[in-house]
Formats: sequence, structure tokens, C-alpha cells
Amino acid sequence: MNGVQLPQAIWTGIVTPFKILLIEDDDQIRPLLKDCLTRDGYEVRTAENGRSGLAQLETTLFDAALIDIHLPDMTGIDVLEALKRRDQEIDVVIMTGFPEVETAVQALRLGAYDYLIKPLEMISLQHSFKRIVERRYLRQEVTSLRSRLAVAPSLDELVGSSRAMQQIKDIIAKVAPTGTAVLIEGESGTGKELIAGAIHNLSTRSKGPFVPINCAAIPAELMESELFGHQKGAFSGASAESRGLFRSADEGTLFLDEVGELPILMQPKLLRVLQEKEVRPVGSGQVHRVDVRIVAATNQSLEAAVAAGKFRQDLFFRLNVVRIEPPPLRDMKEDIPALAMHFIRKLNRRFGRQVGSVAPGALAALATYHFPGNVRELENIIERAYALGANAQITVADLPALAAGPGPGEQPRTLDDLERELVAATLRAHGNDKAKAAEALGLSERTLYRRLKKLGLSAA
Repeated sequence: MNGVQLPQAIWTGIVTPFKILLIEDDDQIRPLLKDCLTRDGYEVRTAENGRSGLAQLETTLFDAALIDIHLPDMTGIDVLEALKRRDQEIDVVIMTGFPEVETAVQALRLGAYDYLIKPLEMISLQHSFKRIVERRYLRQEVTSLRSRLAVAPSLDELVGSSRAMQQIKDIIAKVAPTGTAVLIEGESGTGKELIAGAIHNLSTRSKGPFVPINCAAIPAELMESELFGHQKGAFSGASAESRGLFRSADEGTLFLDEVGELPILMQPKLLRVLQEKEVRPVGSGQVHRVDVRIVAATNQSLEAAVAAGKFRQDLFFRLNVVRIEPPPLRDMKEDIPALAMHFIRKLNRRFGRQVGSVAPGALAALATYHFPGNVRELENIIERAYALGANAQITVADLPALAAGPGPGEQPRTLDDLERELVAATLRAHGNDKAKAAEALGLSERTLYRRLKKLGLSAA
């Protein structure tokens, strides 16, 4: 860098080049700012209004954004909110020639990193982005450490701004501090463990352990020992004492994944522990008090399991105090671009790649896919693209599962078909609100109406 020097360790620890989205409507100021930041080693993309800037965010991964507060089509505050909805990790600097305390406070409250006054002092601009680079490096180090230590997922990992996702976040924020038992019921791959981790991290138990267990993965004969522990010699193979998962989760959260698979003979023993708040290890006469919050998850209907006699009704009532039902990804397709960018950030760090965008055709293919495996399948599809060599941009060719030819008797889908499905799905997701749909698609309302006419969709 020419203007501001950063330690080499920081630059090498960041996936480079560091991309900045510059949104400024002044034709004289915009190239000056771009030139200044480019000389300092950043890759800068520009936009002259809010909508064209947001459109770039749909397909390109940016590290930071520099936004003028006054734009011809929307305010910088509106752009800031939209940016944060689509990519929570992006760092935003707001600039204005008419400083107001209330506006500055609002910008910072909505997640802006800095607020600069025009005419800009270039040294202030340079130092602001230097701090952003340093903070991103530290954030990546924390993420890496959390991964190595198996720390519970945070609320930030619940990516998306759809109405359904916002409702889930609102419920988590309300229930997390209470200590109440929570049942998460949803299809496989909908992020149930992420929800459980977020509940733990927002609770008063966040400094305690988060202990996940997959009830379907443990043989029935070992379940009691796994949960409650055992004494040395309690059974064949018990060569040492085991504390069990309940005691390991003391003063924290125990996440019982696939709780519907719990053996029927084990269910009354679990119920007793939940009621009495004490465990007795297998082969021991000693009782241990435990203080554990239970969050359970299932991909089946526990009510149906109760009706079928496969799950105890009293245990169901004990677990089902508050229920959260994450919807399948096919019902939240407007969150796909944000999720895709989230996974690209994650995989860039893991693979040491510089994938920075998703081609429009690839995004359209993702938006029209059914996703039987939900969010987990989306992550796997993008990871497969990395394994197949995706580097600068993910294209349809990197998504063979979605780019496969038609089946027998089927006609291949054209780009117009894909676009029609994407636009229709976005309109449905936003209750046919053209303004909101246009913003989600990165289009002006006028352009959206033209596309609706071309694609043969109703503009009413």
C-alpha cells in the first residue's frame, strides 16, 4: 500500500484483493475517491446510485462499502440497511457534506463502521479503511479459533432477511434469556443446530458449555451411559469413569438433536432427570445435581410420534415449552443470495481462494432449484463448486447438479425461463410489492415492470 502501510501478516491473512463498493453520485468526486483507494491497494467497484450498487452486491462479494448519504434514488441510510440485510459481514463507511448528529447516530446504530464529513480528508479515509482491514483480520482469527474450539454458533450465522428468518431471530432474542426449554422442529438441513447455538450464546449461560448430541447416532444400549455417565467397570468396556453429557453441560446448554429417535425405554429416564435436575451414573449409587438448559430438535412431528405411541406425551410437554419451526429453503428463496455470499466467505477462508462473485446465471439457477436438502444442501453445492476448481467467479458450469441436462421428454429451460421463475418467486416472497421485489432483485421499479411485460408476468 502507498498511503497507509499494514503489517504483512495482516495482508497475507486476508483473502485479497480487498474489495470496496463505492456508491457516490457526484461524477467528479467518484473517480477521485476510486483513484485514492486504488493507489492504496484496494479493488474498487463504483455505482452512481443506490439501486445499481445493491445490484452489484447480489453477485459480487465485497469487504467494505463507502456510501454517500445523499443519493438520487434512495438515502445512504436505506442503502446501509439493505447492505446489512444482504451481507452482515460487510463494513460500511458513510460520508456526508451535511453532518447531523441524529443521522450519524442512526448510521452507527444500524451497523455503519464510520461516519466521515465532506470534504473528505484523504488521510482520514485511508486510516478508516486501514482499521477496517485490521478488524477483518482479527475477526477471521476469532472465527478460526471458535471453529477449532467447537464454540457454539452465534446469531450472526443465521443469515437472511426474509420475513420467516426475521421471525425466527425475534423469537430467539425473546426466549434466549429465559432459560426455558425449546423444541426446534424442521426439515433436515434447515439450521436447527445454528438456532440452538444462537439461543445458547444469547442466554445467561453463554459462558458455560454448549454440548450437542445426535440421539440418532448413539446405539440404544449406550445412550444412558452417554447421557448420564458411568463408573469404571460398570459394564464391559467401561475402563474409566465417564462424567456423561449432562454433567459436561452443567451451567450450560445440552442440545438434543434428533430427539425423536430417543429409544422409548430411555425416555422416562430423561424425563426424570429433567424433573429432578440430578443424574445417577450407570453403576454408581451417587447422585449429582445438574443445572442444564435443554434445547431439543427433530425433523419429524413429535405430536405424530406421541399419537403413534413412539414418544412419551409427558416428555413431549416438558421439551415443547417454546417451539421454533425453521421453514425449508424453498420458502425463503429471497435469502439465497445472502446465504451464497456467506458460504463463499467461509469457503474462501477454508480453501484460501479468492472467489468474489456469483454469475447471474448461476444465481438464477440457485434461485429456481427446489433444495430438498435445504441450507445444508446449498452449502454443499457451493463447496462442490470449490472442489471443482471455482476461483474468481462461480458460474453455472461450476454447479453440475443444477446445470444437468433435462430428463427424458423434458425441454431444456431457457434463460428467460430461469429469470421468470426468479422474478415470480421474489414477487411472491414480498407479497407482490413491486418496490420491495425490485430492491431484492437489484433493479429499478421501471426496469422490473419492463421485465414483467417481457416475461409475460402480470404487473397488477
